[in-house]
Amino acid sequence: MRKTKYHIYLTAEEYRKIVEALVFKKNELTATGHYTDAVDELLIKLSRPRIRNVKVVCTG
Repeated sequence: MRKTKYHIYLTAEEYRKIVEALVFKKNELTATGHYTDAVDELLIKLSRPRIRNVKVVCTG
């Protein structure tokens, strides 16, 4: 059975806030000596180029 994939579409402001929150959480975990693997994976996924819907119009 395959896991369902979810796609979210964010504005630039929402994207920036999410990255800031993840970096803050990573710093908290590092300071307390906990593992940061899950946060690192999310930051890597967010660093990939974002997919944008583009409307293509054919003329001619």
